[in-house]
Amino acid sequence: MTISAPLRRLVPALAAALWLAPVQAQTTDHLGLPGPIALAGDSYALAWSARPAENHTKQEYLPPGETPDSYNRMLLVETVAGDIGVMDAVRAQAEMLTQRKATDPLVNMDIVQNEATGEALLDFIVSSKDEAGEYIVEWNAYRYAPLAEAAGGPGVMLFGVSHRAYGNEAAKTFLQGLSTLRPTQIRALAEAPLPQPGG
Repeated sequence: MTISAPLRRLVPALAAALWLAPVQAQTTDHLGLPGPIALAGDSYALAWSARPAENHTKQEYLPPGETPDSYNRMLLVETVAGDIGVMDAVRAQAEMLTQRKATDPLVNMDIVQNEATGEALLDFIVSSKDEAGEYIVEWNAYRYAPLAEAAGGPGVMLFGVSHRAYGNEAAKTFLQGLSTLRPTQIRALAEAPLPQPGG
């Protein structure tokens, strides 16, 4: 699918992934979601936020003891208001991942669309190397849903979970355990109540 120029400007930022790490921690609650947010028995508190554009807000939530630039587990909540649908956002993220395959051999993704709810779930793995040449591996599951009018919609909301491993040995162990982690976290994310911005 060809994505229009306005959509290209709107959507790519709807992806808080490994190659777009926060530069400076801020904790302003722009969405009315101070946390904690629970997922699969774990509690996550607001740790970083940003408003890249007037219609785009990003917030990251971490368990105790973790930081946005070096975390093992994270929850993400993003909203983009405007003339953009769920599958527009999914396709834009998938396009970015496809382009990344040229430089990242670990890139892999899967998309599940729920036509009954208008939602979609994209899960994917990416990697990079640190200054010492050691791998950093990240697996993400992003649940996309229509943005409710009460939260500033129409538009798209992203509710995601991210897991990372640092160093070659940890990355190897992480990848070996992904077959267990992935279905458990996807199920938890898909069944969780969506955060309610502005609530």
